[in-house]
Amino acid sequence: MKQIDINDFKVVKPISLQKTSSVYHLETDTKLIEKELRKVRKKLGKLQDTMYAHGKYAVLVCIQGMDTAGKDSMIREVFKDFNSRGIIVHSFKVPTPKELSHDYIWRHYIALPERGKFGIFNRTHYENVLVTRVHPGYILGENIPSVNSIEDINDDFWDKRFEQINNFEKHIADNGTIIFKFFLNLSKEEQKKRLLRRLNKQEKNWKFSPGDLKERKLWDKYLGCYEDAINRTSKPHAPWYTIPADDKPTARYIVAKILLETLKKYKDINEPELDDEVKASINLYKEQLNNE
Repeated sequence: MKQIDINDFKVVKPISLQKTSSVYHLETDTKLIEKELRKVRKKLGKLQDTMYAHGKYAVLVCIQGMDTAGKDSMIREVFKDFNSRGIIVHSFKVPTPKELSHDYIWRHYIALPERGKFGIFNRTHYENVLVTRVHPGYILGENIPSVNSIEDINDDFWDKRFEQINNFEKHIADNGTIIFKFFLNLSKEEQKKRLLRRLNKQEKNWKFSPGDLKERKLWDKYLGCYEDAINRTSKPHAPWYTIPADDKPTARYIVAKILLETLKKYKDINEPELDDEVKASINLYKEQLNNE
């Protein structure tokens, strides 16, 4: 099986998504890829236990991608060996009236993981510069004082919003949140196959919406917005990774490897030491329990 370099997927300079491959060959079969994924996620699970006990860092995993890119199954398979007390998943949908009564980042800020825990954002604060950029009319629903019409949603508006997102991520990174941002790079042809699968398999029908086909017609516009967002916001403290997503097992393995290899670099993450007095009395505590 091919060894991967996680830096091959990190965005460190401007990219073109049109030229970024949605396929990556690990030079082995699916069974071996899944076997290797199981090994990696078990190590991640153990590391999560240590981070929970350590209680100094939080981890935020942001997952974005076109419809059918595999976000849900990515979360299910990569984090399967995590202790449920140390991880929480948020799937952000259309903002509620309560959420719209606050600024657009509010609902994401209050969902951030505590120190010692992992938070997974299935769709993220980037929806506010992706869907809203393709459909700027949605911005009017935010009731922003400076925006009274579509004409007010201009380049300056988006520049300011990207600056706000960068500031938000810098703030939480400075305060102990380790940020990963994954773009699941799916080809248009593979999306077509997955949409047809949803229609052909009765048990998958519930996942299909006619709106999926309307959004598919805007593929190039969405891709351009993703590219701009990634290039503007991939920073050393909050990097983007473009993950070839046409093959789900490969994509899951790459994401798991990126998480594990990056977190292992934090040499200060260790299980806390017992108090000296408690440590010195361990044998006494054992004796008390054995003599019950």
